[in-house]
Amino acid sequence: MSLIDQLNAREEERRPIRIGVIGAGKFGTMFLAQTLHIPGVHVVGVVDLDVARARSNMAYAGWPAERLAASLGAALQSGATHVGDDAMALIAHPTVEIIVECTGNPIVAVDHALAAFAAGKHVISGTVEADAICGAALVARAEASGVIYSQAYGDQPAMAHELVDWARTSGFHVVAAGRGHKWKPEFRFSTPETVWKDWGLTQHQVDRSRSDSKMFNSFHDGTKPAIESAALCNATGLDAPAEGLTYPSGSVDDIPNLMRAREAGGVLEAEGQVAVINSLTPDGTEIPRNIRTGVWVAVKALTEYQKNCFEEYFVHTDDTGLYFCKYNMYHLIGLELGMSVGNVGVRGEATGASREFRADVVAVSKKNLKAGEVLDGEGGYCVAGQLRPSLSSVPMRALPLGLTGNATMVRDVPADTILTYDDVDIDENLAAVTLRRECEAMLTGTTTDTRRRRDAAA
Repeated sequence: MSLIDQLNAREEERRPIRIGVIGAGKFGTMFLAQTLHIPGVHVVGVVDLDVARARSNMAYAGWPAERLAASLGAALQSGATHVGDDAMALIAHPTVEIIVECTGNPIVAVDHALAAFAAGKHVISGTVEADAICGAALVARAEASGVIYSQAYGDQPAMAHELVDWARTSGFHVVAAGRGHKWKPEFRFSTPETVWKDWGLTQHQVDRSRSDSKMFNSFHDGTKPAIESAALCNATGLDAPAEGLTYPSGSVDDIPNLMRAREAGGVLEAEGQVAVINSLTPDGTEIPRNIRTGVWVAVKALTEYQKNCFEEYFVHTDDTGLYFCKYNMYHLIGLELGMSVGNVGVRGEATGASREFRADVVAVSKKNLKAGEVLDGEGGYCVAGQLRPSLSSVPMRALPLGLTGNATMVRDVPADTILTYDDVDIDENLAAVTLRRECEAMLTGTTTDTRRRRDAAA
């Protein structure tokens, strides 16, 4: 039975999937707008620290005032939705089946996920930053609780994961997979003040979308591509390049030639890696038919018969006829999240899950940082994220990008330097830190206590 048929059946049975949404920013609002048109789904409650903003965003997205309820209980009785500020009350409500976490704050996202697991609720995470810090530990905790922790369809990692799954299930050898991006090397120093100049949105578009400059800057400075690439690695078993993303330039038609090992004429260190394809030439010219907004998988024919079939069915390949790319030109973020809700809610399947800790996102200084300075996290003025293999980041004690919000520098660090745990003071009592230690232990067999190590060295 198709997914929409299953959802329609839930609607006819008056047995909708009951959802709680935490975070009514851009991602959450996009999903909420779509739920008005998805059968078999009832958003019981929406939580945001700024209730007025949440209500305003929902109204802006077309949410009817009559679909709002004064309480969770009233929402259940009427089929409407309660908007409030108590995330734990929403998580604890016995009728809620799935929590959609889209705060964008990885520290609180981990707290919400753990509370949901304890309450027997599935979690769909629109906060992929949490996945990059400790996704494998979150998946393990969810499975131990008998629930699902899923990446969010509409985000590029889940959509690229779908293509990798298609390729492997079809019997193809996966050479590489990833997303597109608009990139120049200098963008890694971008700030919320400079982002709109290079991103390509007019002020009218910025105002209309109610976009957050810090959030968009996390894309622009390379942090989000690194985070999403790490999530893809950890869900598929693909590897991160040793020195991070290189952003080779090309169109979708160039991907088969680019995504080959170097010895075969491509740019990959080895087959079986993630990559991000640049939509700009080195001189900054936009490339036609680029994949900036989409995802792709590159496969290699392992037999002459496969190669012949590519030719017979007019498949666009590399110049050897062996390499082929399948792609989706667009991702629509929260507008597509219903795919995750349906898969988790009626099929009991995640749309991507980090079952390994293969790739990491390390914090790199954007400027000279001074002792006593408080870091401002993802998309801010202080640090950007870069992709690295976990087997190299953990031994060097690299600081995860997701732990840089409100962390305090304990010594000076020059610009363009990978930060380590020894450079900062972080709260070791955070659940996100505890789960990060669990991920690190998957590689090392032991945990690292930042404060103990630093104090001992002192």
